[in-house]
Amino acid sequence: MFEGIREDIRCVFDRDPAARTTWEVITCYPGFHARLFHRAAHRLWSLRLKWLARFVSHLGRLVTGIEIHPGARIGRRFFIDHGMGVVIGETAEIRDDVTLYHGVTLGGTTWNKGKRHPTLDDNVVVGAGAKILGPIHIGVGAKVGSNAVVVRDVPARATAVGIPARIVEPGRDEERQRAAERLGFSAYGISSDMNDPTVKAIHALLDHMVNIDARIEAILARLEQAGIAGDGESTKKDDFDANYLNRIVD
Repeated sequence: MFEGIREDIRCVFDRDPAARTTWEVITCYPGFHARLFHRAAHRLWSLRLKWLARFVSHLGRLVTGIEIHPGARIGRRFFIDHGMGVVIGETAEIRDDVTLYHGVTLGGTTWNKGKRHPTLDDNVVVGAGAKILGPIHIGVGAKVGSNAVVVRDVPARATAVGIPARIVEPGRDEERQRAAERLGFSAYGISSDMNDPTVKAIHALLDHMVNIDARIEAILARLEQAGIAGDGESTKKDDFDANYLNRIVD
């Protein structure tokens, strides 16, 4: 237990540049205090002292402004920055090296008993005000943007942003940008994260084009390996009018 507490103190210095001394962390960090209360409450919960566990959890909420159900399972080096308004439900599972900011909710979407809260894998970071709802899985190294509302799984090392959250896969924005540049179309003259139907439609078209290009390149490579020469059609330039597409989205 004491080794776990020492790890909790060290992880504050790793993730909060404002931390100056160990004494400051022990006395002035509500996220650290909430972790101590949860350790005690979870131990009582495991011993089937349910009311006492809930009471200790309630005291922790009064002191810190952070509500963690004693049944929640939390791994090592868990860090809550600022912390006010964080709510973690009974069947939530948080693995190692996870960071939450203030206002985060790990909530349920049903009144049925059983697994109804999310699972956060190692090295997940959840921004301020985000809501992660239901028995979903947030993959290793994933990030959830501030104020996002996440109701479906987030793959490892992806980012979820928006309401409802959309998944930004690693490298996807770079692929879109390269596709747009090949067309002469400045798709990123408009913000990539705007909640606008036209923007979403353009991104969907660019994603589709990236996938089609990749499939065509794979087919041409296989044909070349088979010794089948092209007839020149693959290099023929189409009549795509990029200037027109730029004008209609201005």
